[in-house]
Amino acid sequence: MTPDARGSSATPIVEVHHLVKQFRRSDGAVVNAIDDVSFAMRPGEFVVLLGPSGCGKTTLLRAIAGLETPDSGSIRIGATTGFCAAQGIAVPPEKRRISMVFQSYALWPHMTAFANVAYPLQCRRGSRVSRAELGERVRRALGLVGVGDLERSYPGQMSGGQQQRVALARALVSNDELVLFDEPLSNVDAKVREQLRGELSSMQRELGFSALFVTHDQTEAMELADRIAVLDRGRIVQFATPREIYHRPATRYVATFVGAMNELAGTVSAVDGDDVVVRTPAGRVVGRAGGVAVRPGDEVTTMWRPERGRVRGADAAPGPGDAGPTPPVNRWPADVTATRFVGAHTEYRLRIGDTDARVWHPRGDLAATGPATVSVGADDVIVLPAGQADGPGDPAPAGDRPGGPAGQAAPAMAPAS
Repeated sequence: MTPDARGSSATPIVEVHHLVKQFRRSDGAVVNAIDDVSFAMRPGEFVVLLGPSGCGKTTLLRAIAGLETPDSGSIRIGATTGFCAAQGIAVPPEKRRISMVFQSYALWPHMTAFANVAYPLQCRRGSRVSRAELGERVRRALGLVGVGDLERSYPGQMSGGQQQRVALARALVSNDELVLFDEPLSNVDAKVREQLRGELSSMQRELGFSALFVTHDQTEAMELADRIAVLDRGRIVQFATPREIYHRPATRYVATFVGAMNELAGTVSAVDGDDVVVRTPAGRVVGRAGGVAVRPGDEVTTMWRPERGRVRGADAAPGPGDAGPTPPVNRWPADVTATRFVGAHTEYRLRIGDTDARVWHPRGDLAATGPATVSVGADDVIVLPAGQADGPGDPAPAGDRPGGPAGQAAPAMAPAS
């Protein structure tokens, strides 16, 4: 796929309609691993399925790959129906023209890097290539991911990062328009993971393939995604850009799962457009409605990110951020209970009334403990109905499906790419 193909087609590269997949536990309970999921993905887009263990993200990815058979609904890949329960269509994985990178790498241990990458080209029916073209494409793919010098090495002779690069080269060698990623970076150390994220993002934009990526790592999702689908109990609860999910989460579950949040519960006393005034035990809080209508008298939760707050000593003069024509609307007395230096910022742990809170500040120039004043602007406070999607639900079976951790059965899929 060429780089300029991003968004150039009106046909979604992936289109899922009302997909359902249930598993039955040993105690007889039925778990909705995928619960009436619908979404569409544009050509050339990088979409991340994000959520905690058991939310259904891996089951959804495997259903799109053809490794799980849903109970109802449909899946289209480009112009082709890959699955439709109503019509009895279930295209096998090797005929779906997609590639997949597994969490476990799924490299054949008795094959060199060259042979592992070449395998999809040798096995895919109807698209055999000449020996000369095969060698050229394999070496180009290995070079693209930075392991061209390892083509004669076996997986056991490689580091985890090198194995993951070979697995990525195998996924890219077939030039498929859609590549699926099942937590592919979770088995490498933090420094290598950060490097691979940057390389993968650049590579995807350069080559123009569509990427559907599963992770539970919020930072990873934010760095890679054009859009993020946040899952909870088998449902997509928000599907939006990283910026929108972080700054305007649709539910409390999304807000608390993606990044840190401070919370104050209270009752709405007034509403003026998007401006909401809330009575809380700590005092008056002014914020913005989080996309859900609230009315005076409603029980709500007010939420704000630690980096959006400001903290200063109780007797300190107002700082630059407190001056000017639009000072912070929200200001409360607080007590600093602990101070932690964490590199890029200092974290102040506070008590605002009976509520714990955190503020992150780039400088640690406040006393370690003692009285303080906390302030935050109204634009940085989100107001959501109380009890809205409070947290993750019951977990699905291990690895989001029966059979243990994700990727355990990978070798059956890997050769077909």
